[in-house]
Amino acid sequence: MSCHEIEALRLGLMTVLGVGDQSARDHAETELEGHLEGPILGLAEAETLAAVQRHLDAALVELEESIATMDSDDPEYEYARGRLLAVRDAERSVNRLSVQGEDIVDGLGDAHDTLHETFPVEVDG
Repeated sequence: MSCHEIEALRLGLMTVLGVGDQSARDHAETELEGHLEGPILGLAEAETLAAVQRHLDAALVELEESIATMDSDDPEYEYARGRLLAVRDAERSVNRLSVQGEDIVDGLGDAHDTLHETFPVEVDG
């Protein structure tokens, strides 16, 4: 069992954020070989933060369903639960990134408005 959700999330965020670390991308792609389907594929190929959030939510649902059907005596059970915690933590991080991005956009809008209020310019119509 592997952390497919985390590796797929890394790939998606690398694309969204424009991170060009080819060795990290190659490593993640190798880890995901044979597992690129459903939400994992969506995460890995995400091109927007909204897509990352949507596919991460779907991956969490699948992971939760998988754990719900596992026997607690299964040797993989504790690892799967740890994986769930890691993916939930990653989801919170992605949500913070989204909120911070929105704050930056709002701040730029405020700065733009302040500039126009401070230095009014008539627009020729």
